[in-house]
Amino acid sequence: MAERLPPELWSYIFDLAADEDVIFYPGLPTSMAQSTWSRAIYDEWSVRTPQDTINIIQRRSYATKKAIIRTCKRWRQLGTEFLVRCLFFDDPTKLRDLRHILDRDTSLGWWVRRLHITHFLNGRGPTMDDFEEPLLAILAQTPNLEIFIVDWPMSTAFGAIADTLRTYCHSLRTAYWHVPSELISKVIWALESLPNLISVHLTFDAALKEPDTITLGSAESVKLTLPHLQQLFLKGFCQEFMEQAAGWTLPMLKSFSFDFGANTHDMPDVVGFLAQHGATLLFLDLNCIPALDIRTILDLCPILTTFCFNLDWKILPASLTHSDANLEADLAPISLTNRPHEHIQHIGLHGCMYAFGVGYASAYITADPLRTLLVQRSNDNNFRALSRASFPRLERVRILSPLLLQALNDANGPRPGECFQRWERWWDACESMRVRLEDCSAGLLGDLPQEPGYEPDGSDTEEEDEEEYYTDDEEARKSARVSNVGELRELLEECRRMWAQTDRQPPPFFLPA
Repeated sequence: MAERLPPELWSYIFDLAADEDVIFYPGLPTSMAQSTWSRAIYDEWSVRTPQDTINIIQRRSYATKKAIIRTCKRWRQLGTEFLVRCLFFDDPTKLRDLRHILDRDTSLGWWVRRLHITHFLNGRGPTMDDFEEPLLAILAQTPNLEIFIVDWPMSTAFGAIADTLRTYCHSLRTAYWHVPSELISKVIWALESLPNLISVHLTFDAALKEPDTITLGSAESVKLTLPHLQQLFLKGFCQEFMEQAAGWTLPMLKSFSFDFGANTHDMPDVVGFLAQHGATLLFLDLNCIPALDIRTILDLCPILTTFCFNLDWKILPASLTHSDANLEADLAPISLTNRPHEHIQHIGLHGCMYAFGVGYASAYITADPLRTLLVQRSNDNNFRALSRASFPRLERVRILSPLLLQALNDANGPRPGECFQRWERWWDACESMRVRLEDCSAGLLGDLPQEPGYEPDGSDTEEEDEEEYYTDDEEARKSARVSNVGELRELLEECRRMWAQTDRQPPPFFLPA
């Protein structure tokens, strides 16, 4: 029977077995993407970030595809295209091997749709510049590449990589680049040559030379038009880039994320950028330590449905100025809006590490009690401002830090006393408004896994939970067995039943020409 099935049906079966829908989605995970709980055998629960989950999905999909092509010659012939459709590397030295494979069979590059190079060495080992030549050769043979992610710092190699993308990869829709900030001009020219991008993530490291000596040259006068760009994520030292982007034309921009890390100086002009592009945004994520003018920002973004900010910000009451920032400002009630925001339904909260007295923040309770008290007061004031008066359609408030959730689990909940009472106050406030208070796993804040059979709240189906709870160790054991072959056998049995039905009443697409 297997020989009688048409190649199109086998391709459909292999596509289902590879389970790569989430991998080929053009959008990149935001801070609101839910984390998951994982637990290895005889180990404690740990929080897995959305990016870690995607990486594991890619590894598991690759293991499934390897099992397919090793089953028989027929399946190897039909399934090889699936093996190269998504390429995931945590070791750039493997790029040389891939280049040799594509050189031997030039037709394989046509099937590549996603190339993902992630960074696991924490600054040690070789750099991406050391693998410029094989990467350029690979890109030149992948004309249908749609997603190109390099979460590995690039320096001198970026110019040549961007030029190769422009020349050969006309189907590119998603780009994730990690470069030093002195290469901003090259990034601008790269974006100018790739007008069909839908999602862009840019991480700018600190400049390798004095920032005052960095110039944009002719790129400063470029007024980009990116008609299809819907998602933009800027991280790190992006001051010059954001200033330039404020003058661009981005008619389809729906999602903007900004992450300034632990930096506190030379803040980009976020308000100026949103003054130009905020009117179309549905999703806005601002993760930085210095407080921003949140009321003005929400006025500039009238149709937002999701808004994320740092709950540690010290936000002054609207009636006070920064010169009045004293005890009176700490005691006066604040508002996050100048007028009710009619569209925001989901609010994400960064920070909050001091709120519950767990993790590294617990050491500051005795070492620096004043700092802890001030941040906790800001947390309480800002959380109190999440009211129906300001957000009449609010449905969900989510604490976004995986680190905080892990610390809560390790400490078995908030620190007794004021920190636990704070959790109770926040819970009661949300319950009175019929708003769901969540942690980053989309479970209720305070619901922690207690036993091996526990399933966190917020999962969609039992099957999805099973996938999300896979660990690397479990995955290695499963790939060593024939579990993937078992799944394919079930699919094969289903095909046999389908084929038996066709003998009685063949559907139109099986009729002979």
